[in-house]
Amino acid sequence: MTDALKRLSDEGVAIWLDDLSRKRITSGNLAELLDQSHVVGVTTNPSIFQKAISGGDGYETQLTDLAARKVTVEEAVRMITTADVRDAADILRPVFDATQGQDGRVSIEVDPRLAHNTTATIAEAKQLAWLVDRPNTLIKIPATKAGLPAIAETIGRGISVNVTLIFSLERYREVMDAYLTGLEKAKAAGLDLSTIHSVASFFVSRVDTEIDKRLDALGTPEAKEARGKAALANARLAYEAYEEVFSSDRWAALDRAQANKQRPLWASTGVKDPAYKDTLYVDELVAPNTVNTMPEATLEATADHGQITGDTVRGTYDQARADLEAVEKLGVSYDDVVQLLEDEGVEKFEASWNDLLKSTEAELKRLAPSEG
Repeated sequence: MTDALKRLSDEGVAIWLDDLSRKRITSGNLAELLDQSHVVGVTTNPSIFQKAISGGDGYETQLTDLAARKVTVEEAVRMITTADVRDAADILRPVFDATQGQDGRVSIEVDPRLAHNTTATIAEAKQLAWLVDRPNTLIKIPATKAGLPAIAETIGRGISVNVTLIFSLERYREVMDAYLTGLEKAKAAGLDLSTIHSVASFFVSRVDTEIDKRLDALGTPEAKEARGKAALANARLAYEAYEEVFSSDRWAALDRAQANKQRPLWASTGVKDPAYKDTLYVDELVAPNTVNTMPEATLEATADHGQITGDTVRGTYDQARADLEAVEKLGVSYDDVVQLLEDEGVEKFEASWNDLLKSTEAELKRLAPSEG
């Protein structure tokens, strides 16, 4: 069953699970995925927690205690989510130790309502790192304009970061620059750079979803021919940018100080269009020193019928540029699409966070002890 997953791992792609719930932790399912499916990391986001906690499995005891203490709903959500991340981090700790901190990581996101507030994002990142208190945590910070200086500052303080919601090549370069700036700050402060890690979460499927929608509206044979190519082209050119930045003189100075490269992480790799193969964004994004974080359905599909044929990224850059140019020539603006996707991404996570607060508040009220 896991031959394709093993091949993917052997090609230098770290397989992370894009999901977490208390049931997954307590049932032994997460440990089983590590043992049998080559999973070496976990990512979470507000939508994942909203689904897990509103599903209710395994949270009642903690919610009852929180209701008895009359904590605020914000505090309750943070106590619940950090408990799950801490427990998952403990399960993944052997992987973290075996890979010198590269994998065995669990990501937790800053409050998405802070996405456009640099100072509050830094404060939240520090608080989350303190609250989870596990060396194998990654604090997720969105790659908004306000997020970039927060990334540099957080890395500069020695806190490992998962930069999320990256859609554009220009923004990705800014993210790498923020990471290097953070490492330079950490070095100047005398911190051990070998302990600082980061991934840059470059979103994939949503690019095709938005561009394909615009191509379908055009309805021409040329537009039909261009469908389903932009997301892979975008991600592949991101890897080209990664190779360029991490072979620069600026990087060489940090490399000598034992710094770790910021790995590209392919996010949003569940295929949304049933016309496409369900392992498209796994099979076609194989490159060394990358991460692919998959929803469970994509993980299972890859195990069952993924076609891992070696590196499918390097050597594709000219074609990738041609594919994006073809879309642009048809009148679909790349810049417009990626900005819309970033704005929507922040809004979706904010909406999920607000839903999570509402459903948690309802549970706290339901479980509140009667006065007397």
